[in-house]
Amino acid sequence: MPLLVTGTIGIDTVETPTASAEGVSGGSCAYFAAAAAFHHNPIRIVGAVGGDWPIEHKSILKSIKGLCLDGLEERSKSKTFSWGGKYFDNMNQRETLFTELGVLEEPPPTIPESYSDSRVIFLANSHPSIQLDLLNNFPSRQLAVADTMDLWINIANDELHELFKHIDGLVINDSEAEQLTGISNSIEAAKELIARGPSFVIVKLGEHGSILVHPDGEYQIPAVALSPEQVVDPTGAGDSFAGGFLGHLASCDEVTFDAMKKAMKWGTITASFTLQSFGLDGLVSANKEQMQERMTSFEQKF
Repeated sequence: MPLLVTGTIGIDTVETPTASAEGVSGGSCAYFAAAAAFHHNPIRIVGAVGGDWPIEHKSILKSIKGLCLDGLEERSKSKTFSWGGKYFDNMNQRETLFTELGVLEEPPPTIPESYSDSRVIFLANSHPSIQLDLLNNFPSRQLAVADTMDLWINIANDELHELFKHIDGLVINDSEAEQLTGISNSIEAAKELIARGPSFVIVKLGEHGSILVHPDGEYQIPAVALSPEQVVDPTGAGDSFAGGFLGHLASCDEVTFDAMKKAMKWGTITASFTLQSFGLDGLVSANKEQMQERMTSFEQKF
């Protein structure tokens, strides 16, 4: 099934308790696409960057086999989306230092005609109105899944809830689920969100794994056990999880509960490589053999 992703392609600045990195390649769309490309191709990107987008970042995306960049617009007079964050000793907790929307404040990119047959759509983090506008271009889609963040929950809550009525799945973290519902129990929060529109919800629990709540049941898996020294930067891990998850579903052309359980594992494995470096480096430097080796070890323990 042709797989399309839209969201941010950004420039990130990250501080962790042990290191920092400035101006690294990031953005929800970039992380998702790099992760999904391990499992399926082509991965069609719809996004926009500004004239300040580093040529090195473009080279990274072009180096990833299976990415289609026909829907990536480079706007020379605009600014690229940028984000800065600081992680605490508990890396599940972070503080957003700044968010510069840049091209996200402009009209969304044009969708290439060659993308019209896309059947799996991932609406990575961006304004929910933009997500919904893009989704409306694919009336024959088979599966549409969205992500969001605390910014949109705070400033575009009505638009976000309108989006919920038009998607099949929602992928969010536990704090966002609680923020949306006022419910601290992740499973109960997911059920409440399903009542608002999507058919299934995945709640990401950071180092504690993730939970799938689906009409056919519930499924919870742990995270990959990495040593503290291996965890460099959690940024983009959630988007990488979604890329591994939907990349697997698109590759097997199946959206059943059983297929989603397997896809959850691949999402978890893929995200674990993101954690091991700043930016996209962990994904770019990995290979399929390493992915399979880690999956085999994971399944033996779980």
